[in-house]
Amino acid sequence: MKNKTIVLGLGNPLMGDEGVGIYIINEFLKRKNDFTQAEFVDAGTSGMSILHLLEGYEKAVFIDCAVMQTTAGTIEKFSPADIESVKNLMHYSLHEADLLKIIDLARQLGQCPTDVVIFGIEPQTIGPQSKLSRTLRDNIQDYIAAITAELTE
Repeated sequence: MKNKTIVLGLGNPLMGDEGVGIYIINEFLKRKNDFTQAEFVDAGTSGMSILHLLEGYEKAVFIDCAVMQTTAGTIEKFSPADIESVKNLMHYSLHEADLLKIIDLARQLGQCPTDVVIFGIEPQTIGPQSKLSRTLRDNIQDYIAAITAELTE
């Protein structure tokens, strides 16, 4: 039997703050035994393959970098209905995808968890580098606390 919740970290860790979702998932993987009802997945730049990861779960929690026009380092919690994607896809790669469209497609296929939560984190720096900006690094424990609260409610 699968766990009830899947937590997916998204992003590209080679592009600075764009990799914050992966960084946070790696922190949760270090203490995954504390969360017996959750599975943590580094979904990186998985694109459309995320669709198949959702099937069979009651809840999905996504963690990703999100340009929200707020102060760098801000974390916001959304449901898919709360937001609208403005992502322009180039359609050059199967790794490229619009998260909201994937969630919608999963719903259409009957594979989407009934409860979907998205945590967006405002980046400071997106560009070729393999570490997070100091702003995001300084807030990691706050991000983990917010996500932990979601997982334990």
